[in-house]
Amino acid sequence: MAIRARRAYEGVAVCVPVTVPYVRYSTRGAHWFLGRAVRALLDASGLRKDDIDGLTVSSFSLGPDTAVGVTQHLGLSPRWLDHLPNGGASGVMALRRAARAVQAGDASVVACVAADTNHVDSFRLMLGSFSQFARDATYPYGSGGPNALFAFITANYMARSGARREDFGRLCVDQRANALAYGSRFFRKPLTLDEYLAARPIAEPIHLFDCVMPCAGAEAFLVMSEERARDLGLAYATVRGTIERHNAYQDDPVMVRGGWRVDLPELFAMADAQPDDIDFVQAYDDYPVIVMMQLEGLGFCELGEGPAFVRAHRFTHDGSFPLNTSGGQLSSGQAGAAGGFMNVNEALRQLTGQAKGREVAGARLGLVGGYGMVTYDRCLCTGAAILGTPA
Repeated sequence: MAIRARRAYEGVAVCVPVTVPYVRYSTRGAHWFLGRAVRALLDASGLRKDDIDGLTVSSFSLGPDTAVGVTQHLGLSPRWLDHLPNGGASGVMALRRAARAVQAGDASVVACVAADTNHVDSFRLMLGSFSQFARDATYPYGSGGPNALFAFITANYMARSGARREDFGRLCVDQRANALAYGSRFFRKPLTLDEYLAARPIAEPIHLFDCVMPCAGAEAFLVMSEERARDLGLAYATVRGTIERHNAYQDDPVMVRGGWRVDLPELFAMADAQPDDIDFVQAYDDYPVIVMMQLEGLGFCELGEGPAFVRAHRFTHDGSFPLNTSGGQLSSGQAGAAGGFMNVNEALRQLTGQAKGREVAGARLGLVGGYGMVTYDRCLCTGAAILGTPA
């Protein structure tokens, strides 16, 4: 396959990862969490609100508003605006669009912000209006959420690859260890493999610890030029390469591949790197099978070899293959669309010396995977970014 020549991301900085602390339930709306995130960006960067002239917003519970409504709500006046309700791929997509806007001069400082609220009614409404495919294919059979969809995808993957529940459990156990170092607000004790295997079934073969826990919160980061970041005295990472793909491999009866492989040679060519050069991976992880598919799809092992790869590695921050070093969503919670930004922020913290207590020693290059918008039998959006320390 010929690798297309494409302009790299020279001169672009990604910085100021902020997290609005997660809470299990909240009666506050998404706008409140978005506002908290923007305030945190300003406080941490020393910028004024008027300095933000670009904005990307990702949220599932913002409706009926879109990103333009957020500008009025928060008193922002950007000259570049994007709305990205694409779930677990939104963080990577926001990053790459913002980077191009900065390169082109369409914006000088872009705030990339994602937030969702969570209470019984907001969660019910989100599930009911998520997609026509999901609604029409599952609601008539009594399924009101993603567990049944991912059970279907997981069972198919297990049948094709020989994966066992123990393999998924290894990922969950190591991510829990990472979450304890991160200081998860919800999961504060270790998870053993025996506890994982003994957990109650939810939708076979999905059991309790395979399911991401919904919560409320926000994630955000800034994109600007390296020169601007240096002038502000901000620690930053550089963008080495990004890709995205939607609705890939349509002929697969059930999803076993993600769209990364279509563009993977281009990603590593842009970064002038190979999979063995990557020091850590932050993968979208609403269910463990999605992590395993990313290990295969992002070039760390071949299709169907995910189970063997998992058996051969430890995934703690000090293990042989550091993965989801904040604990990921499975051990820190999923604040709706902000879950797609969590992995970008953890990569930034690792590369800018802000991952206290869970540092990946000597890390200079990290890969972020995005995967989002499950309909019935597949996720439609995939993306990836390679970030590095400044030269």
